[in-house]
Amino acid sequence: CFRAEDTAFGLGLFRLGKLCIGLQPARGYQINPQDSYHDPALIPPHGYLAFYAWLRTKFEADAIIQFGKHGNLEWLPGKALALSETCYPEIIHGAIPSIYPFIVNDPGEGTQAKRRTNSVIIDHLMPALTRAGNEGELGQLEMLVDEYFHARQTDPRRQKPLEAEILALIAQWGITSECGIAKDDDTATRLAKLDGYLCELKELQIRDGLHIFGQLATDESLHDLLVSLLRLPRGDAAHQASILRALARDFHLENSFDPLDLEALGKSWNRPLPDELEAVYDDPVRLHGDVRERLEIFAARLIAGTISAPGSHSAAVVQECRKTLLPLLQQSAQQETVQLLRALEGCYIPAGASGAPTRNRWDVLPTGRNFFSVDIRALPTQAAWHLGWKSAQQLLERHAQDHGDYPKTLTMSAWGTANMRTGGDDIAQALAFIGARPTWQQATGRVTGFEILPLDILGRPRIDVTIRISGFFRDAFPSQIALLDQAMRAISILDEPTALNPIAAHVSNETEELLAEGLSPTEAQERAATRIYGSMPEAYGAGLQALMDSGGWQNRGDLARTFLRWGGFRYGAHSNGEADFAGFKRRLHKTEIVSHNQDNREHDILDSDDYYQFQGGLTAAVAEISGVEPVVYHNDHSQPDSPKTRLLSEELARVVRARVTNPKWIKGMMRHGYKGASEMAASINYMFNYAATTNLVSHALFDAVARAYIDSPEVCTFLHEHNPDALHDIAEHLNEALTRALWQPYANHHAARVQEILQRKPKEKLES
Repeated sequence: CFRAEDTAFGLGLFRLGKLCIGLQPARGYQINPQDSYHDPALIPPHGYLAFYAWLRTKFEADAIIQFGKHGNLEWLPGKALALSETCYPEIIHGAIPSIYPFIVNDPGEGTQAKRRTNSVIIDHLMPALTRAGNEGELGQLEMLVDEYFHARQTDPRRQKPLEAEILALIAQWGITSECGIAKDDDTATRLAKLDGYLCELKELQIRDGLHIFGQLATDESLHDLLVSLLRLPRGDAAHQASILRALARDFHLENSFDPLDLEALGKSWNRPLPDELEAVYDDPVRLHGDVRERLEIFAARLIAGTISAPGSHSAAVVQECRKTLLPLLQQSAQQETVQLLRALEGCYIPAGASGAPTRNRWDVLPTGRNFFSVDIRALPTQAAWHLGWKSAQQLLERHAQDHGDYPKTLTMSAWGTANMRTGGDDIAQALAFIGARPTWQQATGRVTGFEILPLDILGRPRIDVTIRISGFFRDAFPSQIALLDQAMRAISILDEPTALNPIAAHVSNETEELLAEGLSPTEAQERAATRIYGSMPEAYGAGLQALMDSGGWQNRGDLARTFLRWGGFRYGAHSNGEADFAGFKRRLHKTEIVSHNQDNREHDILDSDDYYQFQGGLTAAVAEISGVEPVVYHNDHSQPDSPKTRLLSEELARVVRARVTNPKWIKGMMRHGYKGASEMAASINYMFNYAATTNLVSHALFDAVARAYIDSPEVCTFLHEHNPDALHDIAEHLNEALTRALWQPYANHHAARVQEILQRKPKEKLES
């Protein structure tokens, strides 16, 4: 306890001589949740200050190591940088050296710690990555599908029973709609779509356990990690090729097959394969996805050294792996611990780049360095512009195909961290939507302004885009906010047909409305043309996490109002966070599409609360304000040369099927005991929160989670023994889904099973 006058605070600290281990206090939203929903800049409670006061004045700490990405200290109210004596991170932390181990692929939040707590970063590797494969229920389906296609060729009598069994299973498990199966599809078409879907899911990249600081994955996990880092090409030289494309070339498959084209995985394969690929496993080859799988397995064996390269192209990639990539990873594991100890000795920590290694960023290795982010003057980069343009066009074409026309309005969220990783993908995409492009200084690559693309070159209508920026985006990219704002305002005064320039039409109409309300012409024009909104100055986040954790919401309207309250501050060349809830509400009322981009597969949308808070919160707000459910897209930019646009419902299904309920991922988490169990519970928490905010999590996905977790004696026993609170948390979220009618179980016993877990005491022995 820490006593201040007559008040004692209980502190989560464990002292071991000169070392003290503590749990960073909660932010304080839980003390008075009702206030926190409406106060984006809520100050931390007294107990929070007492925790750090004890470390500084009683324990007299010489340094603080912050483990875990990320803490809450660096997000407290105050200036974005050059903090003053009235800024809470400065008040609380003071001048104690701060050493911060941080994952290398998160430059934005690491930069926040540097700016607001003067932290020295010791960056570390991401978890090992692997192919999802098809295990558990998906493996059972794949086996039945393989058997069905074999029966078509050899024993037609078994074909009908297998058809019935497969179609009954996918209907029971809710996979029918996920495959894109239509009501009028015949049986052959249904099974072909299922086959292609299973191929796509098993190639999804997922995490294989967690990263242990200072340790490198070993054996099969290491080989899978190396393949994931070699999967995309890094340049035109032979040693920079994709390992999969290099193998395809050595096997003379490149003319009719691109292993990186995920859209083609369901296509039929009618060519013979080389003997080396045929020998990978015994099942027949029917689809491009089967060939891709063989190449993935062959590549892992090649990296492991159990087989030889089939040609010069793959040999060059393997040589580069052994000469450069593997030593970088080995050095990373060693340096993480060494540099942490050197930081405690007060030594200089070498600087290094940051980013997602799987997006061709080998330059961020070795880890164990004090990472830096980007030169914001060069954002968006020319590479980001090409990706942003391609992604914008793809989304609009998909919408036109699905709905018969281009949308007029779109609202997207933009995060500082993601744009630091990508060089400004979101910024470039927003400019592409409105029909503008950046201009760059040739010698330096720095952005000098923008140019407006004429409609005849654009070839489509402009899209009226609203951007909900994160607090860190606001702090890190003021010049990019000004660039976007100026481009939108320039387009809003163009003399173009209303149907082709909805931005100008909407600004003109709203200006007239605001003039009628008594605003001056200047103020009316300023507000009507605003398209960028975010949290109030010195505040961060979207405000939904405390509300969701407390269960203090009655309906989606409560979530929408909180999102609006936290995000209704306007930004631009002439605005710096003025409250404009009415303006934000007008923007959301007109929104047809909600869009969010994901730039890498080293994490997914059920790995973090930020995704559902921004993407889900925005969806809830648009639906409640407009009375119409928006179309919600999730754009995958993990392969920069081949972005993919999916509906959010499709992405949620992919992540739940391929990772959250995948026995391979669950077993990987089980290696980590208590922490692995908490990761399982967190993913189910975020899935529930997506259901609450978007209504896009199907009942079948809740069914799949229930089968994988509370129906499985092995998983349930593990959770109960290693982290009973995590098991209770999973049951609580499933129960809340039941009570809020977000889940109607297919199996009658699931509701009773949930209640059984909730009523069990943590120490009570679990029944198998």
